[in-house]
Amino acid sequence: MRRVRGDDRLRDAYRECARLQRRHDPTYYWATRRLPRHVQPAVHALYGYVRHADEIVDGRGRAADPAARRAALDAWQAELEDGAPERSPIVVALVDAGRRHDLPLHELSIYMDSMRVDCGRVRMRDDAELDRYMRGSAGAVGVIMARLLDADADGLARMGAAFQLTNFIRDVREDWTLDRVYLPGLDEDDLVANRASASFRERVAAEVGRARGLFASTATALDLPGVRLARAVYLRVLDRAERADFDVLRRRAALPPWEAARAALSAR
Repeated sequence: MRRVRGDDRLRDAYRECARLQRRHDPTYYWATRRLPRHVQPAVHALYGYVRHADEIVDGRGRAADPAARRAALDAWQAELEDGAPERSPIVVALVDAGRRHDLPLHELSIYMDSMRVDCGRVRMRDDAELDRYMRGSAGAVGVIMARLLDADADGLARMGAAFQLTNFIRDVREDWTLDRVYLPGLDEDDLVANRASASFRERVAAEVGRARGLFASTATALDLPGVRLARAVYLRVLDRAERADFDVLRRRAALPPWEAARAALSAR
């Protein structure tokens, strides 16, 4: 990582964000390392901020009470927005990145709104509600990334939605254990029975088609090695869901390491 103006605290803050990303999400870490060098610290900082919000909601040490989790999210948002003198290293790095790159960090307020949804029982009624949720989470991050990478904000927001929708397809079973159903129209009797009925497969197939459409519509939104790597990996996840005849309950669509490596090689 490049040196940050001799400020040891700031340099250490950026390093902490990079370590956090590498530990929790090595795929995105190595994708970040393939982005232009001058934006990598800012991407690490942005990841660190949203990762901490995710830990508040879903981490091992999360509060048992949904209201307490929402209160912790409020405090995390306030730390970024209110200019408190004592800030965590993650917020120190992100505020610096925002100033250096003129980032629209106000987008993180709608990101936090989506995280508050996750603090309780989740049932998406239709694709329109799911799209609003994704615009607040992955879409908000995409808009910030667009400023960093001088890219089309709408295109990156839709690309972020493609990544997130693919995660929801892959993680149907895991999300159900958290009392969350993101894909609209899934019959809860199927989820309880861990059974992929014909209607279940039809709904998953429709969302796979939607994810593929989002990826196709953003194919030229940002042509960078790191982005090609992430797209290649996630398209393979959709391939696995299709090969399983959309039974993502008994055959999780996550990639084994060898297939992720093959996808990475194909993205060069």
